[in-house]
Amino acid sequence: MSPFEIAQYMLNQDYFSQWMGIKLIEVREKYCLIEMPVKQEMINGLKTAHGGITFAFADSALAFSSNNTNDASVALNCTINFTKAVKMGDTLTAESILIADTRKTAVYDIQITNQKKHLVASFRGTVYKIDKKVTEL
Repeated sequence: MSPFEIAQYMLNQDYFSQWMGIKLIEVREKYCLIEMPVKQEMINGLKTAHGGITFAFADSALAFSSNNTNDASVALNCTINFTKAVKMGDTLTAESILIADTRKTAVYDIQITNQKKHLVASFRGTVYKIDKKVTEL
């Protein structure tokens, strides 16, 4: 299976990412670009997107990029910096880029932008490779 097919296989089983409305835009080995609309049920009491939504969106990008070679990995540590408020009706894009890779771990930088290409969050995720195949879980 290609990296895109593996990511699509994962998305087909990922009901939370489906609920968020995530679409795979581009998937290459250890890389992905995904998109998501910001819906009303994602908005908090300050009329901006709940930070957990932005974090979850980045976490999904981490999953689709770090697992798309069919070697399963899980998040070990993740940090996020919120740089701009996200509003209802925005369309977010997350680009996940591998920056370090070892036998058991990998580190990805994920930039989240809105439809105006403004940076709304910067996320760094470290994954642990669990010695299993995605398609066998």
